Amino acid sequence: MMKTAPKGIFVPLITPFNEDESIDFEAYKKVIDFQIENGVHGLLVGGTTGEYHVMSLEERKLLIKAGCEYAAGRVPVMAGVGCTTSKETIELANYAAECGATWGLVLPPYYHKTSEEGIRDFFKEVASKSNVGIVIYNYPGATGVTISPEMIYELSQDENIVSVKESADFGHLCQVNALTKDVENFTVFTGEEHFILPTFSVGGQGAFGILVNLLPKELVELYELTVEKSDLNAARELNRKLSGIYDLMEAEGNPYPGPVKAGLDMLGIKGGKVRKPLTQPTDDIKAKIREELVRLGYEIKSLDESVISG
Repeated sequence: MMKTAPKGIFVPLITPFNEDESIDFEAYKKVIDFQIENGVHGLLVGGTTGEYHVMSLEERKLLIKAGCEYAAGRVPVMAGVGCTTSKETIELANYAAECGATWGLVLPPYYHKTSEEGIRDFFKEVASKSNVGIVIYNYPGATGVTISPEMIYELSQDENIVSVKESADFGHLCQVNALTKDVENFTVFTGEEHFILPTFSVGGQGAFGILVNLLPKELVELYELTVEKSDLNAARELNRKLSGIYDLMEAEGNPYPGPVKAGLDMLGIKGGKVRKPLTQPTDDIKAKIREELVRLGYEIKSLDESVISG
């Protein structure tokens, strides 16, 4: 049975932690409710922003199960299911399907790099044995592996490979979009805030972004203005308003996704700390996020002492 392709604004959900680094599921539900109430088209649970890479397999499963339960069918769920072997990836993908997820986000094999043939075979096997639609995750900055546009086009022919999340450079996304534009039931997403408006402008159908956690309403509006209303002038104006806070999401690199968690704390929604070995955002970044939120019209409800005194 052919799976449907995702489209729209998807939030790569943060994972709130307690002080002992255990998952705060009550706070997680509140974050999910905030996203859905503000119009996101889908949730990504247990992705990179969700810090899956510092979790055990059992924790990843708990997070996927909770995300599907809390979404309660209000919006579809995509689960981060990428593992270093096809066997583990398929196992996690099918667990996500049992929980109610519609799609699984899958990284290529990394660390000990394989050939293009190895990448092709990996995705083909995962697609053939998984009960969720497969979304290719092209993230060379993290994996050291670039999936070529030609390979993505080839994989798009598989009826159970339905989308790609492009976290490479914009030129690569444009090549992929051009190659796959006539492929039925296949969509192209960007994973970068700065590329959201350009992606929609060239015909891409969806976007992820760390910032969606903090400003879901604004980024859904950007989608609506561009894709549904074709009002590029209004979309450009909104994009300009948001560009300052775009830059702050990964300004310090290493603390990712610390800055967006700090921003949620300021809105009175628990984002909390990042898990070690990630480090917490600096006071300087927190102060800049606070300034941007105030400029965008938000009331700061909660600040830690370091920002108040900074």
